[in-house]
Order: sequence, then C-alpha cells, then structure tokens
Amino acid sequence: MCPQNPQVPGLLGCVPKIPRCLDCWDVSPKSPGHHRMDSPLPAGSGAGLGQHSPGSSRSLPSLPGWTHPVQIGLSFLVWETCWFKVELSIPPAWAGREVHFVWESDGEGMVWRDAQPVQGLTKEGEKTSYILTRSLKESEPHSLTLYVELACNGLFGAGQGSMIAPPDPDRRVTLSKAELVVFNRDVYELLVDLEILLDMAQLLGEENQRSFQALYTANQMVNVCDVTDPSTFPAARDLAAAIFSQRNGESQHTIHAMGHCHIDSAWLWPYEETVRKCARSWVTVVHLMEHNPELTFACSQAQQFQWVRSCYPGLYTRIQHLAAKGQFIPVGGTWVEMDGNLPSGESMVRQFLQGQRFFQEQFGRICTEFWLPDTFGYSAQLPQLMRGSGIRRFLTQKLSWNLVNSFPHHTFFWEGIDGSQVLTHFPPGDSYGMQGRVAEMLKTVKNNKDKGRVNHSAFLFGFGDGGGGPTQKMLDRMKRMRDTDGLPRVQISTPDQLFSVLEKESSQLCTWVGELFLELHNGTYTTQAQIKKGNRECERILHDVEVLSSLAVAQDSAFQYPASQLQQLWRLLLLNQFHDVLPGSCIQLVVEDALQYYTGEQGVWLGGRSPGAAAPAWWGWGGSSPGSLVLNTLAWERTEVIASPGPGGTETLGMHSSHRVCDTSFWPFPKEDGSITMENGVIAVCLDTMGRLTSLQLLDSGRESIPDGCYANQFALFDDVPLYWDAWDVMDYHLTWILGLP
Repeated sequence: MCPQNPQVPGLLGCVPKIPRCLDCWDVSPKSPGHHRMDSPLPAGSGAGLGQHSPGSSRSLPSLPGWTHPVQIGLSFLVWETCWFKVELSIPPAWAGREVHFVWESDGEGMVWRDAQPVQGLTKEGEKTSYILTRSLKESEPHSLTLYVELACNGLFGAGQGSMIAPPDPDRRVTLSKAELVVFNRDVYELLVDLEILLDMAQLLGEENQRSFQALYTANQMVNVCDVTDPSTFPAARDLAAAIFSQRNGESQHTIHAMGHCHIDSAWLWPYEETVRKCARSWVTVVHLMEHNPELTFACSQAQQFQWVRSCYPGLYTRIQHLAAKGQFIPVGGTWVEMDGNLPSGESMVRQFLQGQRFFQEQFGRICTEFWLPDTFGYSAQLPQLMRGSGIRRFLTQKLSWNLVNSFPHHTFFWEGIDGSQVLTHFPPGDSYGMQGRVAEMLKTVKNNKDKGRVNHSAFLFGFGDGGGGPTQKMLDRMKRMRDTDGLPRVQISTPDQLFSVLEKESSQLCTWVGELFLELHNGTYTTQAQIKKGNRECERILHDVEVLSSLAVAQDSAFQYPASQLQQLWRLLLLNQFHDVLPGSCIQLVVEDALQYYTGEQGVWLGGRSPGAAAPAWWGWGGSSPGSLVLNTLAWERTEVIASPGPGGTETLGMHSSHRVCDTSFWPFPKEDGSITMENGVIAVCLDTMGRLTSLQLLDSGRESIPDGCYANQFALFDDVPLYWDAWDVMDYHLTWILGLP
C-alpha cells in the first residue's frame, strides 16, 4: 500500500516520497572537524583575470603571506580571481569514515594540493566537494593544507538573471559554504536507487508492467528503511538490486554512453578564462577515472589540449597516460570546433591539418571522428575535407535546434559536393550535456528517427558549454541502468565502438546530399562585422605571405622559410574561427581579444621586414626606378581594379590584367559628378556617389536593366525583432517591414 495515500488507485498518486531526514552529509558529528581559511587579498579584490598568460605554466601565487581571515558570506566582484588557503584538521574519531571538504560559491573553484590542481568545484556543475579520504586510516595525514582558486564567474559567465546574458559589472560572487564533513555513502547509494525507481514508475507509464514493479519496490524500500537505524539500509538496497538485476531481451536498443564536456573556447567569457575552465573540468574527469576505470571521456579541440599542456603540465601528463589507456579520448581532428560556414576553404583545411598534426605528435594517432556538436550549420564541402584528413565519421546534434523543419534522420550518410561520404550520427537525445537520467534514456530511444535501420545510439553525458563534465552521480545512475528490463541497455563506450557497430548496421541507412543547414542563428553571418573582416583579411595575408615566402626560397637558397612563425599565426587565426567568435555570438570582451589577435597577425608582417620585402630583388628590379610592382599571388590570370598610392596619401583607381608590371600608368574612372563607370567586356555599370547602381547594361545588346530614375543596390533598413537572441537571429518575417529607403 502507498503509505502517503492508500486510497489513491492511480499510478502517479502512489509514488512514495523520499524521507526528508535522509541526507548524505553529516556536518555535526560528535567530534567536529576544524578548518581555517585565509586569503592573501583584501575582501573584494582579486588577482585579476589577466594574472596568467596562456603561454605560462600555472602555479600557486607568490604572495606575501596568507593573513586575511575569510568569513562565510563574503562576496567578490565578477572577473576577479581570489585564492584561499584552507587549513584542515580531521579528528581521530572519524577513523574509517569518508571525509569530504565541501565548498559552495557562485563562482568556479579549483582545489590545489601539493602544488597541483586536483578537483574542480562548481555548484552549477554539481561538484561541491573534494574527497579527502574514502576511509580515514590512522596512517593518513589528519592535518593538511589546501588552496582554493576561485574564479569570480559562473559556468555561463557573469550575466545576471539569465543563462545567456552579457556580463553584469555589479554582480557579485558569494562564498556560501566551506565545511569539513563526513559523507554517508550508504545513504547516497540508497537515494540514487530510489531516484531511478521513482523515475521508472513515473515515466514508463501505467500500461507498462515495469512501472508498477518499480513503484512497489520503492514503496517496500520506504517501509523497510528506518532512517534512524543505518542497519536497515542494506535490506532496502537489496530490494532495489533485485529489480535492477532483471535483464533485458537481446533486441533492446543499446545506448553508448560517453563522458563529455563541451567547453566553448570563448563565448560568455574570454579566452583566458577558458584555459582555467579546461583545467577545472579535466582534472575532475581524471580524478573520476581513478575510481571509475570504466569511464571514457571524449574530448575535442587541439587548442584546448595545447593550453593545458602549456599551463598545467602535470595535469597534461596524466591526461596523456589516460589517453594511452583508451579512457581520455581525443576526438574531432581540428584545432578548434570552428564555424562551419564562414571560414574559407583553405582555413577549413588548416583546421584539420593543425588539429590532426597536434594529435599525431602528442598522442600518437590522428582522429577518425569529426566532432562538431554546436556550430551553426555545416558546409557541403566538409565531407570532402574530412575524408582528405583521414576522417570518415561525423558527430553533431545542432540541427535538432531547427526552428521549422525537423531533420529527418539521426544516423545517415552525408555526401559532400564532390561525392565524398561520411557516416554521420546525431545523438537522438538532442543534447551533448546529458546527466544519466531515466527520462534522457527513454527520450534517446523514442526520439530516434532511424529505428529499424540501426539499434545503437550515442549518449554524451556531462555538464557542458561552460565546462563541468561528468559527475559521480551520473555514472552511478547509469550503472543501475546497465541492463535493466524496461529500459534501454546502457554501456560505457567510445566513439570508435559506437561508429564501428553503426558501420556494421549501415546497409539500410539513407544518404543526405549537400549542406546541413541550421534553421536558426542566421544573423551570425553579419553580427560583429569587424571580426569577419579581420578574418578574411588575415586569411588573404597569410596566403600571400606563404606564396611570397615560397618564391623567396625558390629564388634564394639562403632565405629561411618562416614555418614556425606561420604556424603560430595560423593557429591564432584558427582560434578566432571558433563557432562563437567568428559568428559574433560572444560578449564584448571576446570581441576585443579577437580584434587584437587580428591586429597582431598583420603587424608581424606589415610592421617589419616581411618576406614580401625581398620581392623586387627576385624579379631583377632594384627599386631605384619609380613605379609600382603589381604581383598576382593567385594561380590564374585576373583583371582587377587596383589602388595606386599618390602624393599626400591619396590613391588613384586603375585596372590591370598582367601578372606583374613596373612603371604602371593608372587611369582614373570617376566622372565630374563623382559617379564611377566600370565594364568587363560583358556588362557595364555606373554607380553614383551613394554607391547605388544607376545603370547596368549588357554591352552586346545594349539592354539596360535599370529604368531611368530608378536605383539598384540601395541601402535599406528592416525591422529586425527576432524570437530569441537579437544578435544571432534574423526571422523570415523581417522582410515584410521595410523601414524606408534613402
């Protein structure tokens, strides 16, 4: 009978409630532990966001004494960095107990022990404790000192009142808890058992026998368990184990669960903070793997690996060791998770080239899966580039965000513009941040649009976007659902294991030809135009520098090709092509960083002696005669309008079609009224001083396309009020409201 209401016949009315007096924490045992916290900085001040540079190794700060005592409830301004020295004393009476250091704040913390990072602490990511010992032994140290590095921002930056919001300069980060506690593992396990059973009871439905079995099992557990008597807990857990051990049939859908932690290289926080987000998230994953050897973790973006390698070498060594064991798995094959449409084709190639080169050098292998779950659409050239980079598999989920049309598949072959195909999989749960809950498992099966064609799918679990990653509770939930009748079969897996079985089942899969278009965020093609301009200019400059440097090597054996400098510049450019930077969907701090990178890239070559400065000597021109050198760095002849520098900084427009010319004469085109006429042998156009087309004529027939008194290429304003994000979206209905023409 349901102890809450034995008269209610409905399933939902009989769900037992977990006793409120069950709690995993015992913060006031008979022999309380002691802790003291000091900060080297006055309250309200911090080490500052820019204290460390991404190229330097991170360590404890060298500050003159930890003398400022810290009280719970103190708050700090956003973007500050505060360090805390925590001195702990564990009482001998806690022998045999599991002891945790609990820390809760509105910011992101990281515990340092013996001068190494050991644990990320983020309340939003459900990581608020660091395990000091799982069973206190007499031989273990009872007094120890920890350091906590607190970044005064949350998983999603420093906005106020919304997950996606610009930084609020008045927001403050508060330290709300710092305690030394005993963790009751038996209570924790009992609560997880009850959570899974109650979810099964509620979500499997009244028509499903298993929902009633789960319900009555949970009810029996509540009746058996006396919260004041821990000796009753094992009997309650045995009831849960009995139902979890009832196995599935062979035809049940198999979910391949993989730990994941999508970290935007910049978004609602600057690049500098991402370096620490990687460390906080990945050191927590490493710590989890030490106690859960079955855990696998798929991790993309070579740039983030490079950051950790430079700034946290000790952590990076541990990651390399776990990668060799097949637990910490590099995926993606690109330098960053770039935008899928805006970079040039050459930049796309360089993303794969730099990424695959890094993974080969650092981990001894290239990636076979392209991993791009969060970008705003995917160019049809990508399958060809993937195959050329040794990649034949692709994973994303972003098209689940489509505003109008639901994409028809979750597993299919994607064919590019040249006929290249890659096996593509969208996790049917439509997320890369699952938490291992029953509802997510059921959605993964129900939502799968390729039932019958394949019987396996991906499940990426762990807090993401702002970092965080998997938690112990996520793993413990899935352990109970490993092979439980009524639920899909869940196995901890790897990308290779998933795609290998999908390849075996691929005979009936459909093929999608061409672009994977995202029906959302179309405004990102124009937002933050300076970033897009800088990207294209730097793409052109790096191309030209490589061409001129190659010519220099061919002409002069003493010339040193600047390979290392070019790699550094390319990697900066590729970083700025991250899918929240180049599209402009980031905060102003990130925009400023990106523009500085562009300026720096151009300044390296244009501010000093570049390889191009030697060009006149290659062509037998000493530079003593007046004139201009016009050099075509493309692989085909072209005719271009060029600007010739004149006296007083003026420029004169002219046209030329040869590869190179000295002492060139230039012919101006502007008429007396300021209009400009241009023709190319096929058409002739005339533009007025406002840039409007006043004439567009076919030369052979003399046909005029623009009537007298009318204009083309007019500047028009539209009423742009999107449904969601102002800077990201442009709705189709905006075309119906033209605010006016000049």
